[in-house]
Amino acid sequence: MKEFPCQLYLISPLDVGGDFPARLEAALSAGPVAAFQFRVKELDQHDAAALAEPLQAICAAHDVAFIVNDSVALAKRLKADGVHLGQGDGDVRAARELLGRDAQIGVTCHNSRHLAMEAAEAGADYVAFGAFYPTATKTVEHVAERDTLQKWSFVTEVPCVAIGGITSDNAQPLIDAGADFIAVSGAVWNHPQGPAEAVRAFNALLA
Repeated sequence: MKEFPCQLYLISPLDVGGDFPARLEAALSAGPVAAFQFRVKELDQHDAAALAEPLQAICAAHDVAFIVNDSVALAKRLKADGVHLGQGDGDVRAARELLGRDAQIGVTCHNSRHLAMEAAEAGADYVAFGAFYPTATKTVEHVAERDTLQKWSFVTEVPCVAIGGITSDNAQPLIDAGADFIAVSGAVWNHPQGPAEAVRAFNALLA
């Protein structure tokens, strides 16, 4: 039996300008969220930092970990709670040296327990498997299987994140399979009744 219940991990849309800070505030006010990943592309570090800072303050006010996607340098600049690395985004040990022992470092591992084991041995705090379902958030190059979550949970205590096309309607099998976190983007930010209602729906599953 898992020591802790599955938790919600939010990933930002690519556009975090405009009214997004208010939408993030609404989401985090609606129920427990473990982490928020700041994911923007094709911005220089200065512009990315300017967008990140108000979101980081909102996360801090709600005791939600603020994780930077891809960029160790931006994570260090912001003094973020951690960084999430894709397979081509750098080495876990190098990130640890730069960010310190308290940083939360996650690694994308697709559907590979071998990649996950390598990440864990290098000191990753969590590994992410996916995509489990079709998603419009990013191009799907790797499809993951629920069996990967089950087998990972049996052999290690390093937490795993399920990602990719997850909604409140399809999340339950992944929770049952042993995911420690479910990572969600579009199902929250594009919810027809708004992000707060989406967070409430997910937390009803996780309770």
